[in-house]
Amino acid sequence: MLGFAVAAAVGIVFLSHIIGRRKVNPVKQDFYECGVPPLVSHRMRFNIRFFVIALLFIIFDFETLVLLPWAISYKGLLADYGWALPLVSILVFLGVLVVGFVYELAKGAIRWE
Repeated sequence: MLGFAVAAAVGIVFLSHIIGRRKVNPVKQDFYECGVPPLVSHRMRFNIRFFVIALLFIIFDFETLVLLPWAISYKGLLADYGWALPLVSILVFLGVLVVGFVYELAKGAIRWE
């Protein structure tokens, strides 16, 4: 079944490459920005702080992905493991996040200039 699925996918891509039309148009090759012609080059440099803030947002957004299921299943974890293991595990997780947040504050990564 897996072989058939892979063969079908490769076959479809191969056939679309052979049968498909190739009309090169400068408008189609241009960068698309919500229908507005681009004002600057696509090679323009961004401030690195933009990427740092985005990365920090993703890291702290991951915290929600871990805390929400833990909070929902906390009652079941208490019944299975007692109070110590679930509480200690999440406190270690939050401790690592707090240490990282304090480090970011100390380095000035969150401060926008």
